[in-house]
Amino acid sequence: MANYDDLFMPSNADNAFDKEVWVAQKQQEREAIYHRIAAYVQAMNGDGKRFQTYLDVQAKFDRYSVSNAILIADQMPQATYLADFESWKQNGVYVRKGAVGISILEPGKEYEKTDGSTGVSYNVKKVFDISQTNSRQKFTPSISRDERLLLKALMNTFPGSFQISNGLPDHTNAMYSVKEDTIFVRQGLSAFDIFRSIAGEMVHANLHKGGYKCQSPDFVAYSAAYLLCKRNGVSVQDFSFERIPSQYHSIEEKEIRSEMSTIREIAGEISTSMNRFFEVQERRNKHRDVGVR
Repeated sequence: MANYDDLFMPSNADNAFDKEVWVAQKQQEREAIYHRIAAYVQAMNGDGKRFQTYLDVQAKFDRYSVSNAILIADQMPQATYLADFESWKQNGVYVRKGAVGISILEPGKEYEKTDGSTGVSYNVKKVFDISQTNSRQKFTPSISRDERLLLKALMNTFPGSFQISNGLPDHTNAMYSVKEDTIFVRQGLSAFDIFRSIAGEMVHANLHKGGYKCQSPDFVAYSAAYLLCKRNGVSVQDFSFERIPSQYHSIEEKEIRSEMSTIREIAGEISTSMNRFFEVQERRNKHRDVGVR
């Protein structure tokens, strides 16, 4: 039998922790993830449906970065609610045996770059969808709101003005005028048709006022409008992403991701403003209900 004291001694050199090996493994994991992101973006140029799949994921996971939304779209686009193993466990939920985790990137420590600027290191993290757990709860979709309330919330986020116009070009239901800071809207549309139309023009306005430089402003506006519709339960059946603009075929993957970040950022700003509007309306309704009692 081994000496009792040996039980408390460090393990032998063969089993000792090798920091260099660990660092190399982590670097290899990150490089594999970066390659996966790049491959997905490159594939989008020949398959617009992959881009639409990414948008569907980004609509569900609005707080996730573009890179992580791409990773989810590539590994489990049908995911609805994600958490890591420990988070599920802390909530009394257990991941099913054999479930394959979804690899995403998690911000790590800050570091100083060679040029003196600050960078952030990233680590690969495994998360699991609620469908991979023993949870009996189902993901609750976003709240369904009255179409007129949705439209009012969207219009409330625009600092410019709206004006009815029957002089718009054929097949154009709304158009933003930079000179007049006005969105002209065709008369006689349904609330959802107006929502879809002015959402894209509001993005155009944000692009102009924010000084964004885009390869394809029209595509950015179209894509951001899709996100806003998807998040608010407005039908997206009339949207089509069969082709990605030719401008993206000749630029680097990093530049395309930058364009995708602009789409996410502007849609996020408009969504945040809409949510503030909803919160104000809900507080007013509660006060009104209290007054009735």
